[in-house]
Amino acid sequence: MKEKTRSQAKELSSLLAAECHDMADVQNLLKDLFKDAIETMLEGELDEHLGYEKYSAAGNNSGNSRNGYSQKMLKSEIGETSISVPRDRNGEFEPQVIGKRQTRTDDLENRVLAMYAKGMSTRDIEDHLRDIYGIEASASLVSRITDKIMPAVMEWQSRPLEAVYPIVFFDGIMFKVRKDARVINKCLYTVLGINMEGKKEILGIWLSENESASFWTSVLNDLKNRGVQDILIACRDNLSGFSSAIETVFPHAEQQLCVIHQIRNSTKYVSYKDIKAVMADLKLVYGAPTLEDAEYRLEEFREKWNNKYPQILKSWDANWAELSTYFKYPQEVRTLIYTTNAVEGFHRMLRKFTKTKTIYPTDDAVRKSVYLAIQEISKKWTMQIKDWGCIMGQLIMFFGDRLQNLRA
Repeated sequence: MKEKTRSQAKELSSLLAAECHDMADVQNLLKDLFKDAIETMLEGELDEHLGYEKYSAAGNNSGNSRNGYSQKMLKSEIGETSISVPRDRNGEFEPQVIGKRQTRTDDLENRVLAMYAKGMSTRDIEDHLRDIYGIEASASLVSRITDKIMPAVMEWQSRPLEAVYPIVFFDGIMFKVRKDARVINKCLYTVLGINMEGKKEILGIWLSENESASFWTSVLNDLKNRGVQDILIACRDNLSGFSSAIETVFPHAEQQLCVIHQIRNSTKYVSYKDIKAVMADLKLVYGAPTLEDAEYRLEEFREKWNNKYPQILKSWDANWAELSTYFKYPQEVRTLIYTTNAVEGFHRMLRKFTKTKTIYPTDDAVRKSVYLAIQEISKKWTMQIKDWGCIMGQLIMFFGDRLQNLRA
């Protein structure tokens, strides 16, 4: 039976490449594959129940034996499929993969999608299906199965959003993607919002080779077209073109540059022997209790280090207005907004799901992989941000009029 199924699956893979002219053809061939897969698993379950394989002499005088098949119509996302369910003579066989009264299953499809979501490559899934279930499903066929989620990806990316997000984080993560017979780096830009209930939410993902004011304007207009009327505080790295873009689309949003990114950039070219002293002096600046004290500490840093490392002061002076935004807020708000740690933490989790996929064949392959990972990661985002009640109370003090107008 397994050899027959393998042969049929190989023929199916060949047909998929040679005879599929539209999605209807693909659907019909997928139905055949799932039928063979389910019947193979049912046969394996009956082997386990009886204690011997089909046609084995071990079944002689065993007290129970096979007793033909019954037909069952299953409904799944790819349509109705008739399957043959094996029976035993004593009527004791209780199949697990498809229960006796079960008429609907998306199980195998969901297995493939779950494996893909967990970071397995199409080749890994192909090997897994063959080793565990004896199913010969090519990597290209697995890819076609996962392509079925693309409409869900597009629907998710265009879903309506809330009118206001108190805090929004912007950051990017790099992926290698094939393009025109070569591999290039593309950045997946993630927008993570903290909603009014204090819970994290990925508002969208955008894939691009480069960033610019026009790119960020299109991203922000996308958010606005999906219902976002206001962002109170936008936390970001020093992304090219972002400052002018957010001033255009959300002119009242306050911007906070990531202090940690700024420190990394500042110390990139500092001598090893000076790095500890420079870091300690910079900590006096960004860790100051008030804006006035921070500015005083910055001048002290200038007197001490400007001759040796003028590029550090040049960068801090150029970005000071957006680096120092957080000083006006109490500690609970400061801790949340002075870095883009929230979205960077998401990217670290995302990398765990995608690390086995070193190179993606297409942009859509990146999108569907990241989308499935988001569904897994966001399952854990059920709790509010720490101290959210206090944070929201402070934000109401600073932005009460804007929140009042939106609610009205």
